[in-house]
Amino acid sequence: MAATMSDVNPHEKWRRRGREHWRNGPPWAHNGPSWGQGEGWGGQPAARHGRFLFLRFVAIFGFIILLLVGFFATVGFLISQAWHFGGPPIARFVWLGGCGLIFALPLMAIFVSIRAFRRITSPLGEVMAAADAVARGDLSVRVSTRRPGEFSQLADSFNHMTSELARADEQRRNLTADVAHELRTPLHVIQGNLEGILDGVYEPTEEHIQATLGETRALARLVDDLRTLSLAETGQLPLAHETVEVADLLADVGTSFSGQAEAAGIDLQVDVTDGLTIIGDAGRLDQVLSNLVANALRHTPSGGLVTLGGALLSKTLVRLSVSDTGEGIAPEDLPHVFDRFWRGDPARTHTRGVGSGLGLAIARQLVQAHGGQIAVESQVGKGTTFTIDLPTQLAPIATQ
Repeated sequence: MAATMSDVNPHEKWRRRGREHWRNGPPWAHNGPSWGQGEGWGGQPAARHGRFLFLRFVAIFGFIILLLVGFFATVGFLISQAWHFGGPPIARFVWLGGCGLIFALPLMAIFVSIRAFRRITSPLGEVMAAADAVARGDLSVRVSTRRPGEFSQLADSFNHMTSELARADEQRRNLTADVAHELRTPLHVIQGNLEGILDGVYEPTEEHIQATLGETRALARLVDDLRTLSLAETGQLPLAHETVEVADLLADVGTSFSGQAEAAGIDLQVDVTDGLTIIGDAGRLDQVLSNLVANALRHTPSGGLVTLGGALLSKTLVRLSVSDTGEGIAPEDLPHVFDRFWRGDPARTHTRGVGSGLGLAIARQLVQAHGGQIAVESQVGKGTTFTIDLPTQLAPIATQ
């Protein structure tokens, strides 16, 4: 029959506790749950980093203690030798005081080391282990924020960094998949048409050649849009800053789409306050507004209204707007309208007159490159309004 704990010799109890103590690590190494703490003192990355930092800290602190002990011992000895006027009792008292300091300082050092390990080396070891995990590609790692003072801020910053890295990595993967999907359709059409002509299935008529040429143009637009979006997101898109008359800008866009609006039976109006000016690239701003107007015309039925507006929002801010009385955008789709390759109806394709799905994403990046903001409001069945707030002076972000 196995002996119970109460039947074991008391000395054996302490030996067992000591073995468990050093197997699982000292008690100050377990200061609440956090990433990387595990079964063994050296068995997890955080524990290994913490142990390494702790040993370095003890070595440095121990060296300082030895210097202090030697200093106090020497001072005590010199005082006891030089202080003859007080007699042997005073010299003995000074000597005993120095010896007391010699024994007290190591105890204080041990106490301070334990406290320092719990408050400094343990959090740093955890962050170092988490950083190693991120370097290995694990972006899901997080560190505990239940730390004192600046270490809590460090943990928050680290967790925010890993969250942003994970989000950027997910966006990169999604972009790669989206680009591959968008390129596949026109490439298949081009390949099918050319193979059909070579195999004699199709005659090399103007109709088939024009269809193939149209797909190559769609590919060219997609590649150009991707390049523009990439340059805008990295702040490398060149902008020709100049003074832009808002009335002239909106009038040019309205004139460009007047024929299309008339053919669709849609009333296209321009409502702008005179005298408004902004600093920006007129060509890029025209690109943004043209994309918004094209979308508005596409989703507005015959007899509807599309309005281009411009007004002074404040002394330093001008608001441009494109509103329509079309079908509107569903509330669940509004947060995604500026995403790459997003379309409200996944069934729509290029052959039905829908663009690459990058227009609004590019518009947002171009507006932000001008130091402005773009937003959208919509109600299903009532219409949609896009607003662009641009500074009247050159924004700092535009100079990058």
